[in-house]
Amino acid sequence: MLPGARSVPEEQVRIASTKMDGIGSQKAIQIRSRLGISGKIKIKELTKSQIGQIEEMIGQDHVVHWELKREERADIERLISISRYRGIRHQEGSPLRGQRTHTNARTSRKQNRK
Repeated sequence: MLPGARSVPEEQVRIASTKMDGIGSQKAIQIRSRLGISGKIKIKELTKSQIGQIEEMIGQDHVVHWELKREERADIERLISISRYRGIRHQEGSPLRGQRTHTNARTSRKQNRK
């Protein structure tokens, strides 16, 4: 199984590789073409060395999963610390991007009442 992927061993590599956080279709194609792995192969047909190569390539070139989450959280904390509008909206749990709150955003309004 590919690292960080929420995939099934019966899936093709081209589909499973895009399920990792931070790896989209274009990055998955680049990685497969560099390693010479066909997208039609299923995950269970990959050898351990191929999986190791994929892990190494992703670790070197791309920011994935927990690193992305950490960067995203740091960005939000920075917005909060400098008291930007978006930071304040993050703190309140309100919609950030100008969405209407009078009739929509029902779940965020419930959270604000408590």
